[in-house]
Amino acid sequence: MRKLIYGMNLSLDGYIAAPGDDIGWSVPSDELFQFWSDQLQATELTLYGRKLWQTMSSHWPTADQLPGATPAEIEFAHRWRDMSKMVFSSTDGKVDKVDWNTRLVTGDAVAEITRLKAEDGGPMDIGGATLAGAAMRAGLIDEYVLATAPVLVGGGTPFFSALDSWVNLNLVETRTFPGGLILTRYETRR
Repeated sequence: MRKLIYGMNLSLDGYIAAPGDDIGWSVPSDELFQFWSDQLQATELTLYGRKLWQTMSSHWPTADQLPGATPAEIEFAHRWRDMSKMVFSSTDGKVDKVDWNTRLVTGDAVAEITRLKAEDGGPMDIGGATLAGAAMRAGLIDEYVLATAPVLVGGGTPFFSALDSWVNLNLVETRTFPGGLILTRYETRR
C-alpha cells in the first residue's frame, strides 16, 4: 500500500495562497527549497489539482534554462520534468492537455486516489487545496508536511478544508529553517 503525503508552504494563519492567489510571501530559503527537492526525489508519483498544476507547469518545465537559475533550481526542474505526475481536472477552466510525464484524470478523484493507494509502490504527494481537501475528507492522507512561514496573510486559499470529523495526528518531526519558518510533519493516527 502506498503512502499519501500532503505538504505545502503555508502562512501562520493557515493559507497556501493569499487573496488573488498571491504566493509571493512563500519564497523558500535555500535550505527549505532543498528539503522540498529531496521530498520530490523520494516521491514516486505526484497528484496535482488543476490550479497547482497550472502554476507548476507554467514555470518548472523550463526553469533550468532561465538566466540565473541556481544549481538547486536546475536540479528541481529536472526532477520535476522526469517524475510521474497526475493532474485531476473536472472544473471550469479545466486542463485539456498535459506534458512532462503526466497523465490527466477527469473522473472521480477520490476513487482514483483510493485505487492508487491500494497499489504497491513508493510514496505519493498530493498538492492543491481542493484535491487534497477531497482526499482529507475521504481519510486518504497518511502524512501532513507543513512549512509554516512567519507571516499572516489574512485570507486566501486555506491549507486545510472543512472536515466531517476529527483527524487525529502524531507529530513526527519539527525543524526550524532560516527566517523563522517552522517545518512540522504529522502522521495520521489510524
